[in-house]
Amino acid sequence: MTRIDFYRYAEDKQRLACRLAAKVFAKPAKLVVYSPDAKALADFDRALWSFQATGFVPHVFVESPLAAETPVVLATSGDALPHHDVLLNLHDEWPPFFATFDRMLEIVSTDEEDKARARLRWTFYKERGYELNVNDI
Repeated sequence: MTRIDFYRYAEDKQRLACRLAAKVFAKPAKLVVYSPDAKALADFDRALWSFQATGFVPHVFVESPLAAETPVVLATSGDALPHHDVLLNLHDEWPPFFATFDRMLEIVSTDEEDKARARLRWTFYKERGYELNVNDI
């Protein structure tokens, strides 16, 4: 069953997402970063390029011919995902395919509306019996 980790009190969700992507890559494990919003993924793509001055997190969009061999894949859906180790959810709702992953990461900001949306996701997962963990930033 999928283990779900919530990271709460994030001042900058995108920066924390970059940090988590780098951490997963360093393990090493494979990561899928999900949002149905293509612009949000494009913004995340740009952030990963400039996130570390001396490091690099190899990543491509799922449509790339290199997706199967790249450790971090950006996807707007659950179709044709090349791996299922860790899923980083950048969307406000639960990904419909999250249960195909060993682990999922959820980021919660300090914004009250974001917290409310995260509580709904938490309740959804908890009611279905998933292992939930909370990490304070």
